[in-house]
Amino acid sequence: MRVVIQRVSRASVSIENQLKASIGMGMLVLLGIEENDNEEDIEWICGKLSRLRVFPDENGVMNLDIVAVQGDFLVVSQFTLHASTRKGNRPSYIKAARPETAVPLYESFIETLAKATGRAVETGEFGAMMQVELVNDGPVTIIIDSKLRE
Repeated sequence: MRVVIQRVSRASVSIENQLKASIGMGMLVLLGIEENDNEEDIEWICGKLSRLRVFPDENGVMNLDIVAVQGDFLVVSQFTLHASTRKGNRPSYIKAARPETAVPLYESFIETLAKATGRAVETGEFGAMMQVELVNDGPVTIIIDSKLRE
C-alpha cells in the first residue's frame, strides 16, 4: 500500500464537473492499493497518518499531528501510484489491485483512518475519473509505502 500525502490549506475532488467532496486545512491522501495488501498494511499506514507531525506549532516547527490542529482528510484512490516504468514508455499497472480486492481495502482504509483519528474522512469515488484540486501548504508532500516501512 502506498500513499502520497500532501498537507493542504484546502482540497476538493469533482466528478463530471460536480463537487464530490472538499476539505479545509488537513491532508490530501492519494491511496494506491496493491494486490498483496491487507488489513495489516491499513493499520500501519493509518497509524502513521494519525500521528504524523507535519503541521506547524506556534513556533512554525512541524510538530503537530492532524488531531491537534483539528484538520480534515480527503482520501482519493489512485492506482497509478503503483505504475512501473521499468520497460518502455508506457506504464504498467500490474501491481495495482483489481477492484474486487481494492474496493474492500479502500473502504476499510477510510473507516480505520476515521477511527484512528476521530476525524471525518472525505473521499473521492473509487474507480471514477476525478478532478482533484488542492493548495499544497508548505509545500509538504510525503510518500509512505507499507512494504518499505521507512
